Amino acid sequence: MRAHTEYLTFCTKEKRELVHLTPTLEKILGKSGIKEGFMLVSAMHITAGVFVNDDERGLHRDIWKWLDGLAPERDYEHHRTGETNGDAHLKSLLVHHEATLPVTAGRLDLGPWQQVFYAEFDGQRDKRVIVKLMGI
Repeated sequence: MRAHTEYLTFCTKEKRELVHLTPTLEKILGKSGIKEGFMLVSAMHITAGVFVNDDERGLHRDIWKWLDGLAPERDYEHHRTGETNGDAHLKSLLVHHEATLPVTAGRLDLGPWQQVFYAEFDGQRDKRVIVKLMGI
């Protein structure tokens, strides 16, 4: 069993943004030399997430609309701590902070339309994502 770890850093231009990770993850997998195993992709912040879905603009707009409906920007008890990002914490819970991806024959074993995204809900500052591969 081998392991390979890399860290990605994002500083998004917008407060909330989707970053397409799949091409970057494929390069990391290639560098790792792992042919069979798993890749963990995990946002290391509580106002960001990682998810797998289709890379289609209309769907991305629908995702933002859905998240805003469930966790709208408004006054939250969390804001009493001096923060103003309560909605970003809740959106992170909805999307979740990580995805585990299968690796088969040296490639990410994704479905035909599946792509991996980093979801930023409170950006414009440096945030990290850990990419950890384990396998043979």
